Amino acid sequence: MNLRLDWCSHEAAKYAVEHWHYSRCMPKSKLAKIGVWEDEKFIGAVIFGVGATSDLVKRYELKSEQGCELVRVALTNHGNPVSRINALALRMLKKEYQGLRLVVSFADPEHSHVGGIYQAGGWIFTGMSQASDEYIYRGKRWQGRSFRNNFKGMEHSPDVQVVKGSSKYRYLMPLDNEMRKPYPKRGTGEIDNAAGSNPQTGGASPTVPLLLSYSEVTENG
Repeated sequence: MNLRLDWCSHEAAKYAVEHWHYSRCMPKSKLAKIGVWEDEKFIGAVIFGVGATSDLVKRYELKSEQGCELVRVALTNHGNPVSRINALALRMLKKEYQGLRLVVSFADPEHSHVGGIYQAGGWIFTGMSQASDEYIYRGKRWQGRSFRNNFKGMEHSPDVQVVKGSSKYRYLMPLDNEMRKPYPKRGTGEIDNAAGSNPQTGGASPTVPLLLSYSEVTENG
């Protein structure tokens, strides 16, 4: 089955998100939108953006413009593995935005996601994100930044219910060799910050990241 990725319009990416992504919500931040076609039929989009927080990559000693978040993978029925589609999208992103050094993504356990597509693609699992405030308004639950972008100044409205969001599994994809510095070895008695994870057996929690380099992922799919 022929697979083609190319930059797509905002309208095409929005259609993919609203029809084929569980959130049904298009991010409002600055976005890089990559369309996906199989046998010349549009089947979805992979979307990168600035992410939910302004300090997304600050903890990795990077400037905000050196990192981004994979914010949506919105696909209908497809024949190619999502890991391959993501890998090709990453290659395009790296070529177009040469100052980028790191991509971050999250998997939401509230939607039964543990990051299988990232594990298959060789992303690095780094534990859980901190839970942040979310908002319920008119029967719909919104992530913090998305709500504030759509309804500025309404965070404290009596019509809005503030709830604590879930912690999410965090994955990283370095885009250069320098960002692939080895992690410190875990000492005896240290506790994994991913509660309930078992790196030996996997199961419901994310498994040990696959030992693939970025080049292996993009070249071999």
